[in-house]
Amino acid sequence: MTAEAALGTHRLRAATTAARTACEGGSRWIDTAPNYAAGTVHRELRPVLEEFPAVRVATKTGFYTRTQGQEAAAAGALHAGLAGARHSLDPGFLDWQTRRSTTDLGRADIVFVHNPETVGHGDRDRLHAELRAAFAVLEDLAASGLIGGYGVATWSGFTEDAFTVPELLALARDVGGPGHHLAAVQQPVSLVMAQPITRALDGRGPLVQARSAGLLAFGSAPLHGGELLDLVTPELVELIRPEASPAEACLLAAGSCPSLDVLLVSASTRDHWDTAVAALDEPLNDTELRKVLDVLAPR
Repeated sequence: MTAEAALGTHRLRAATTAARTACEGGSRWIDTAPNYAAGTVHRELRPVLEEFPAVRVATKTGFYTRTQGQEAAAAGALHAGLAGARHSLDPGFLDWQTRRSTTDLGRADIVFVHNPETVGHGDRDRLHAELRAAFAVLEDLAASGLIGGYGVATWSGFTEDAFTVPELLALARDVGGPGHHLAAVQQPVSLVMAQPITRALDGRGPLVQARSAGLLAFGSAPLHGGELLDLVTPELVELIRPEASPAEACLLAAGSCPSLDVLLVSASTRDHWDTAVAALDEPLNDTELRKVLDVLAPR
């Protein structure tokens, strides 16, 4: 199985238009965060989410703009000295930010704790304690029906072994019991950040563990912020899929990763969206994907 394409809104311009285009093109998820587009993306997405009620939305909590930090401090949800820090896992702030996000979006099917590995400075015990406290907040919000569930969206937490999926599940069970609402994980999956693909091909790692536990697995940054398009060679593109464009080849390689459910694509136009969806129509098999990774492996 290949992952399904879904709209990612990081660095996306004209979010309202892009979201409507993706929803009309069949996207079942939109992924966002309150700090995207200088803090305006939630309000831009709301009319589209109202227009497409079956489309689910995942947002995040932890990062904030300076203006949002000042507003949180004025509301007593954040220490005034942290208004410009741009990231906090303080339980009171996470509760305030998540409630505000659900108001701005209209709903939140999943709320990811956003890059929690940025706290703790390598102290795993401290990081896990902060994650437990964050999960407790989100568990309460999910139990009340305000959000559908929660997860962890990380840039390097899994690759740097700051936490594992079993550890996240243990924390969720600790605060929510066997009926906890931990629902998803998100991490980069690309030809640049290929460790998740390598591990999944070997039947191990966070994606496989998430699938086994019934969690949704989201892959972010499949084009590595667009940088991959200048890095892939014509020979690599030909190996991945003859006659594909560099973007199509990179998306196909990431989307073919075993145990990956959703691949986030920042498509701003219908042509870009349709191209992404078409690229994922015929996934690489495991043997083909291993050949691609072998070419990229250090010699």
